[in-house]
Amino acid sequence: MSTAEQPFRWGSIALPALLPTFLFSTGEGAIIPIIPIAANNLGASLAIAGLVTALLTLGELFGSIPSGWLISRIGERPAMIGAAGLSIIGLVIAVIAPNPVALGFGIFFIGLSAAVFALARHAFLTSFVPIAYRARALSTLGGTFRAGYFVGPFITAAVIHLTGSAHSAFWIHVVACLAAGIILIALPDPTKTFGAVTKVRLAGRELREGEALVEKESAGLFNTLRENRAVLARVGLGAALIGALRASRQVILPLWAVSIGVGEAETAIIIGIAGAVDFALFYPGGQIMDRFGRLWTALPSMVGLGIGHLVLFATHDFGASVSWFIGAAMLLSVANGLGSGILMTIGADLANPADPAPFLGAWRFTGNLGGAAAPLAIAGITAVASLALAAGVMGVLGILGAGVIARYLPRYLPRRPR
Repeated sequence: MSTAEQPFRWGSIALPALLPTFLFSTGEGAIIPIIPIAANNLGASLAIAGLVTALLTLGELFGSIPSGWLISRIGERPAMIGAAGLSIIGLVIAVIAPNPVALGFGIFFIGLSAAVFALARHAFLTSFVPIAYRARALSTLGGTFRAGYFVGPFITAAVIHLTGSAHSAFWIHVVACLAAGIILIALPDPTKTFGAVTKVRLAGRELREGEALVEKESAGLFNTLRENRAVLARVGLGAALIGALRASRQVILPLWAVSIGVGEAETAIIIGIAGAVDFALFYPGGQIMDRFGRLWTALPSMVGLGIGHLVLFATHDFGASVSWFIGAAMLLSVANGLGSGILMTIGADLANPADPAPFLGAWRFTGNLGGAAAPLAIAGITAVASLALAAGVMGVLGILGAGVIARYLPRYLPRRPR
């Protein structure tokens, strides 16, 4: 085993990890508000537009399963470059899509690429950042991702204003992926920049620490789910509901804007401002978690997400529906920002310190499963009833999720973190 010998410099991760992450997340943030709008413009009903939007999170769920295997074999940086290329393919399909079905295929590929990119950048930091700096580096990575989600919708609003077409926003992500890929290709070998890195042997192969981590997270996933079924059926249910409410927020806000007639550029601006609120709270949320305990952010976050959905449910047909929509969007963003990092933190708390990777893989899959199920549920409920009822159901699930967290989190994490 070898360890890093050179002193760590924060600037050393800016180009290989943080800048590509910011670019990729900016592009993704640019397209999320307009996916249902683009589907609606192609003739999709609200339910079908919701289904098309759901394919993004569904792609992320399916992509998270083989990502660890892929990254461990080709490396973190090639995986990020490949993910950017796959995303461009999906985006081109979305741009030329003649109908919602073709658009859905493109969105699914974008979701697959997002899963690979996310896990590869996590593995990259695990491999090349010394353990003494790793938590801060991963926290900075999360903040960079949220910053991109904040910036992206404003770029979308400007592009729609200039072109008059919601589909033009897909080109923002194309440019972002190309820029991220060029930066990654142009960089020198990371081992020359960072010096020696920690390596481990896994299944007869010598891997960098991050590569081994993501493969162990993916390998034996279903065995790990079975072995940890007690905690996953309790605290994991809360994690799945957190994932569901977060994903619901991303889907239901642009769908709601379509349903009440908000313009395309205005929708992007509203969601961009909501992203700014979310971004502003990621650090205070972590401070509250560390000082007072996980329950102090997880519980208010879930209650706020639930109430935000219930506000939408109750105000769809009000005369001031746009004002209520803006208010609900801000409330949902405050709640989501307050819970920044809660799933990763609780997962790390519950995992076996001696070998955390298998449990973390199962934990992430549980949260992603909830995130993939919620948009599908929204599409289904909208198809058989209404979008307002879908918001109401998600709001009730948020309140139930808060109850699950309040009941089981103190049982499995009884002590306040030091």
